Amino acid sequence: MAVQAQQHPVVVRLNRQRAEDLQLRIADQITAFAGSMWFVYIHAAIFAAWMLFFERSPWPTLTLVVSLEAIFLSTFVMIGQNRQATFQQAKADHDFVEEDIELKHNTKLTEEVAALSREIAQLTRQVHEQLVAPGQATPPG
Repeated sequence: MAVQAQQHPVVVRLNRQRAEDLQLRIADQITAFAGSMWFVYIHAAIFAAWMLFFERSPWPTLTLVVSLEAIFLSTFVMIGQNRQATFQQAKADHDFVEEDIELKHNTKLTEEVAALSREIAQLTRQVHEQLVAPGQATPPG
């Protein structure tokens, strides 16, 4: 049986939100494609064909198309950055709460151990007092 990697609760929650939102799924797909080498290859082929075969003077139209594409792609980059910032903040908030709970738990355990240590020391003294007569020297070691 394969063991599935455990994910951070914030990752699970945000992935669920992403899967439920059509716009985010579309943005994810566009961003994934625009960040791939296939995107580069396809654009290189289209631009080369455009400049060599389809237009005599491709530069004005090509400049317009490339500029518009850059505007849209930069928007997808910003969408990704905003989502990453949201994720980082949600993760940091979750981790802070978890660490605070852990700190309180550890502090409580430390206090309980200290109280038990004091109680053990007191009981040890009482046993020692009962086993060793008052005024009698304690055996070495």
